[in-house]
Amino acid sequence: MKTAVIVFPGSNCDRDMAVALERATGQAPAMVWHKDASLPAGLDLIAIPGGFSFGDYLRCGAIAARSPIMRAVVEFAQKGGHVLGVCNGFQVLIEAGLLPGALMRNANLKFVCRDLHLTVGTSDSPFTSAYRPGETITVPVAHHDGNFVASDAVLAELRDSDRVAFRYVENPNGSRDDIAGILSDNRRVLGMMPHPERLNDPALGGTDGGRLFDSLASALVRA
Repeated sequence: MKTAVIVFPGSNCDRDMAVALERATGQAPAMVWHKDASLPAGLDLIAIPGGFSFGDYLRCGAIAARSPIMRAVVEFAQKGGHVLGVCNGFQVLIEAGLLPGALMRNANLKFVCRDLHLTVGTSDSPFTSAYRPGETITVPVAHHDGNFVASDAVLAELRDSDRVAFRYVENPNGSRDDIAGILSDNRRVLGMMPHPERLNDPALGGTDGGRLFDSLASALVRA
């Protein structure tokens, strides 16, 4: 299984993401700088990590979504490649048009950083097959702009097509329908605000996040 982590100026979770991927796959991911115009050959998965790309100027993820490497990431996703975006990575995926909706300022206008409980919305994806639908897991959050907003029609489509991957049990940011993570229509792109890479080892206090990477490793090895 060959993976890559995209690195932007202001990324601060790229190493955490790389450690989680290597732990699950046994192979270190390629670290790809945002100004590169092409991706390594033969990739199975691209991960866009959390942080504050370009200082969160303009809109969170908006500048990063227009970096040279994102043209290749979008093309990779459109051809059926697997892409994971966490926190700022979720914002980048939305700004790049790979996922619907928008991520706005938290409803309480405060940065939130703590462990939270999530409900697993579906196990029918390469990212969530190691979980049970309806299961409650613990994953940390750390964001100021994680309030997921979408039209009633988009929310209905996400619900009806079983594309809500995770919901907050205690909503920290005002997200509509308590949404914490969503899937693309082909289920191969996942964007989520919580940080599974930060809870993937007993030494970190738990392994609920690590099961997402185990899901990916299992799914992509089978593929």
